[in-house]
Amino acid sequence: MAACSTAEANNEPDRNIPTYEIRDINSNVVHVGSIARLWRERLNRKYFSFDERDIDTSTEQDAAFGEEMGISAETMDEIKMICSLDTLKCHSEEETPDLELIPDDTSLACLKKRKKRLNYREETLIIDRICRNETYANEIHSLGVGKTPAHLEDQVEEGEIVLTMNILYPVISHQYKESKPLQTIQVLGSQKLTQLRDALCCVSDLQISGEFSNTPDLAVEHVSKDHFKSAFFYFEGVIYNDMRYPECKDLSKTILEWVESRERGYDRFQTAKMEDTTFNDLHIKIGYPYLYCHQGDCEHVVVITDIR
Repeated sequence: MAACSTAEANNEPDRNIPTYEIRDINSNVVHVGSIARLWRERLNRKYFSFDERDIDTSTEQDAAFGEEMGISAETMDEIKMICSLDTLKCHSEEETPDLELIPDDTSLACLKKRKKRLNYREETLIIDRICRNETYANEIHSLGVGKTPAHLEDQVEEGEIVLTMNILYPVISHQYKESKPLQTIQVLGSQKLTQLRDALCCVSDLQISGEFSNTPDLAVEHVSKDHFKSAFFYFEGVIYNDMRYPECKDLSKTILEWVESRERGYDRFQTAKMEDTTFNDLHIKIGYPYLYCHQGDCEHVVVITDIR
């Protein structure tokens, strides 16, 4: 925090605090790991701690609220009891409700609309494609709020940073001009670039290599992704190659030779291995288009839309 303290003493903003480079489009260049460090240093631990002893401040908050509002402790306890989540239950204490089942006789308007929508989806093949990715993501997020994983090894570390990334359709696809992305993926700062690369799904990876005219019903054992494993990401002047396998090739070699063949006005690109790099190591601009290339010439625009 010495550098940060020095910057604050000089009234200079930290370069790793995102600010607009181009208003409403993209930020300045920031180091992802430094953003996480600055947040952890500035935030009270209770806001990101998994230890209930550290975050349970309800008693102090209730006392402060009661004092501010002029409410006695007895009245505060009565309000808490009336507004408790237990009073929202519509079943007896002996009955164990099915949280996935919406009762037919519900009186809540929101549940009625939800049940009507679910029945509509079951009874028709028509798919509402408007913002379906966002709707699904919000539903998955709401299901996970306040829950811990069944296995401790799946627990995300305290203060972990999360990046949201949009991967657009391939440039050679007619869907490239569509505003909605091919995939929206969230990754942790501690994860390696190869984990994002393995999670991406593109039709180019699923192409079948070989001649199957005489045996069209034969099950295909391998697709293009199994044969051609080379790929790279490009972020802020650095090309990160996937070199995990012996058959992987350095796809950036042609680009580097083209840049260095004559004076083209570009800074010299650097290269690194995808499998040795985590997202915390990256220098990026939020909202700025970057590149993911695989299968030789299948190019996707990658945009980091959010860091939190």
